[in-house]
Amino acid sequence: MSTHPPTSRTTRPSPAASVHYALVPARTLTLETVADRAGLHPELVRRFVALGLVDARRDAAGRLVFPLTAPATLARVERLRTGLCLNYASIGLVLDLLDRIGRLEAALRRSGARSDQPPWT
Repeated sequence: MSTHPPTSRTTRPSPAASVHYALVPARTLTLETVADRAGLHPELVRRFVALGLVDARRDAAGRLVFPLTAPATLARVERLRTGLCLNYASIGLVLDLLDRIGRLEAALRRSGARSDQPPWT
């Protein structure tokens, strides 16, 4: 009879059991993080996603994930709703127009045009 303890074979974990570590910082935020940073209830954030007021996508597990800019977008939505008493359909239009204005101003700055003169002069 042997007095040595039984030896166990070292096995590799199955692919499903393997652990993955992020090597780069997260580039998306979870629903809970976005709601917390924006000071809103997660259900209201879901409603804003359904209305198209904030961008989100689903991850591999089916959870909503948001770009890093989502809390700022949600803050803008809330400012427009409370400050201007706009309904959500109007807020979508205003957000689109503000984004377009921002892109046009950035293009104007890149072109080197003077911003104190209207572009039609």
